[in-house]
Amino acid sequence: MTPRRDDSLGLAPASVGDYRELARRRLPRQLFDYIDGGAFDEVTLRANRADLEALAFRQRVLRDVSVRSLSTTVLDEELSMPIILAPVGFAGMFARRAEVQAARAATEAGVVFVESTLSICSLEEVAGAVSRAPWFQLYVMKDRSYAEDLMARAWSLGSRTLVLTVDLAVVGQRYRDARNGIGAPIGLWGRARRGWDLARHAHWVRDVALGGRPLSFGNLTAALPEATVPADFQHWVAGQFDPSVTWDDLEWVRAHWPGRIALKGILDHEDASAAVNAGADAVIVSNHGGRQLDGVLSGIRALPRVVEAVQGRAQVLMDGGVRSGLDVAKALALGARACLIGRPWAYAVAAGGERAVGHTLAVMREELRVTLGLTGLSDVAQLSPAALVQP
Repeated sequence: MTPRRDDSLGLAPASVGDYRELARRRLPRQLFDYIDGGAFDEVTLRANRADLEALAFRQRVLRDVSVRSLSTTVLDEELSMPIILAPVGFAGMFARRAEVQAARAATEAGVVFVESTLSICSLEEVAGAVSRAPWFQLYVMKDRSYAEDLMARAWSLGSRTLVLTVDLAVVGQRYRDARNGIGAPIGLWGRARRGWDLARHAHWVRDVALGGRPLSFGNLTAALPEATVPADFQHWVAGQFDPSVTWDDLEWVRAHWPGRIALKGILDHEDASAAVNAGADAVIVSNHGGRQLDGVLSGIRALPRVVEAVQGRAQVLMDGGVRSGLDVAKALALGARACLIGRPWAYAVAAGGERAVGHTLAVMREELRVTLGLTGLSDVAQLSPAALVQP
């Protein structure tokens, strides 16, 4: 898939970074900052990238790499490459029916799309648009009956993997969102500034504000039938996110979900071991993209100890700071089975919809192929710590 040249950027997008810049120009500031920002002073957000960049490959030569395989199996699903589109809340605010566009691109690329509880497009809308059922991401809510209904809906639509997010007992403080007035009352000057920001982004107004309706949480219409986005989000979170959840609650999840369960938000090796003991089929090493507790380990730094603690009893996935096929290779070398990408597809869908998401996946695929070839490997399954320069 070839990208369209974008005159505002002055070139045809060639990387996730290019799509980030296009998204910055095309989205109102409050929405771009929502995608791009992290918690507090964004120390962990930066560490996610810096720690990946600090890893160095061993370049190997004179090996037959004429045929290279990227395919893998994650939780019994065949993937054309070890990449999964992570759940992203509010994505339908970035482009018209963005979750549907991203799911189509993922299906075309032979990878999995994960539908967020807080998606604009409903499970039914996304599943009806693709031939490959999405995975479903769930928060543990105080209203257990509503969560049970969501799980039943996802299962009936063909979803067989539940991604249970466990690092949102409370919501991290995100200074960018606070400055932009997301989820909080703003004065007259704030409303005027926000209105001017929206007016300056005519493409977004046409594509999303007017053309992307309904702009409500598609999976939560029974709970929030008149919701506007994102004004009602903080109120709903305060009322439904459950800080009393413990490991014992996984028994409740298992009782209502007959398929595979992946716990997302694991950073500590002891938690990883507890997750497996509680019956998780996979753990996702994640700090929520640096959006929860600032000052914690990056995903790539936490990964090796989690892999060691799990000891092959469950699959280990990772997200956080992954921006290229090179990053994916580094994570696989340290024991991840695959990587989830959130911001890369969010930037892309904001910049150019389904076509841009498809191109992003194609770029990352080729980056991974090149990385394999220049490290002397012919299959992603061969990636190990030996592919990296050891300290």
